[in-house]
Amino acid sequence: MSLTIETLLVFFFLALLAEIAGTVGGFGSSMFFVPIAGYFFDFHSVLGITAIFHLSSNLSKIYFFRKGFDKKLLLKLGIPAVIMVYIGARLSSYIDPVYLEISLSFFLIIMSLIFLIKPKLSLKPTDANAIGGGILSGFIAGILGTGGAVRGLTLAAFSLSSSVFVATSALIDLGIDATRSVVYFANGYMHKHDLYLVPVLIVAGIFGTFIGKKILDRVTDGQFKTLVLLLILATGIGTLTGIVLKQL
Repeated sequence: MSLTIETLLVFFFLALLAEIAGTVGGFGSSMFFVPIAGYFFDFHSVLGITAIFHLSSNLSKIYFFRKGFDKKLLLKLGIPAVIMVYIGARLSSYIDPVYLEISLSFFLIIMSLIFLIKPKLSLKPTDANAIGGGILSGFIAGILGTGGAVRGLTLAAFSLSSSVFVATSALIDLGIDATRSVVYFANGYMHKHDLYLVPVLIVAGIFGTFIGKKILDRVTDGQFKTLVLLLILATGIGTLTGIVLKQL
């Protein structure tokens, strides 16, 4: 389904906002982009489009936050994440999209409430937690399209600087997206008639990351993350409400 010019502009603006919020909040743009794209496309198409969007998004983050990354975390968290995203992506074709959308809604609501109620929540910086965070975030990213919240919580335990945090997360996400893109393509989630969205998503990813970095330089992480969590909560509730209304 091709979007009209007016709808495409709205879609681009929302994708841009998702990338800005994802960059500043540290959760990744898919936390916002997946439910937003769900208003324009079916869920399986959303998974394919999100993978494309994230590839450009993560390459932008790696460039703008290229001061360094944590090699040990990249391996301990990244390798299990890449393995599990493959499994999650394969399973996504066997589950009714409606159930996936409902699961995504509850995931967004629960994760946002946990972080709002427990703003100082953190894991212990252990190898076991790094590996476990990689397994869970990868699987969720594969089956639901977004696992940034779990990966963000895991990385936060290791007290990384903002540049190292974003760069490490982006490199892990790049491996996740490359893996699930192959599976989504094989599952038929990526369609030729959606290819016109690629340049739109690339531009949104680059400029969203750039703007997000500028905001990070001016506000505290805590201030903006509270707003981000409230938006995630609203997005989850809005998505769930939309699903219910469709079924009526």
